[in-house]
Amino acid sequence: MSPEEIASVLLGLPEVTEEEPFAPGLPVYKVVGKVFAIYQPDPPAQITLKCDPSRAMHLRGEYPAIVPGYHVNKRLWNTVSLDGTVPDTLLVDLMRHSYEEAAAGLRKADRERVFAELSRS
Repeated sequence: MSPEEIASVLLGLPEVTEEEPFAPGLPVYKVVGKVFAIYQPDPPAQITLKCDPSRAMHLRGEYPAIVPGYHVNKRLWNTVSLDGTVPDTLLVDLMRHSYEEAAAGLRKADRERVFAELSRS
């Protein structure tokens, strides 16, 4: 997936903002202020996504391009090398899963609103 396609998927989810708190050109995607994706465009391009711990371990065993998250809680985050070995359909699924994992930790009112919007999209 191209950087533009990744940004389009992430920004297409309800109430997502893109910020660059760490460095210019290093976009971080948040749902109602909670980080769910960090895109590292410099070669090799990578994206760090939140993931259910058991699914994270399974994915790491299945795809060499998926490793424990870089500079984050390695139990809850995976870093995916965007080298073409992870199918785009899985990558889109992982981005949505990361969004849902982060949204699940929101305050009740925000969580209910975000999931209601997500179910309509």
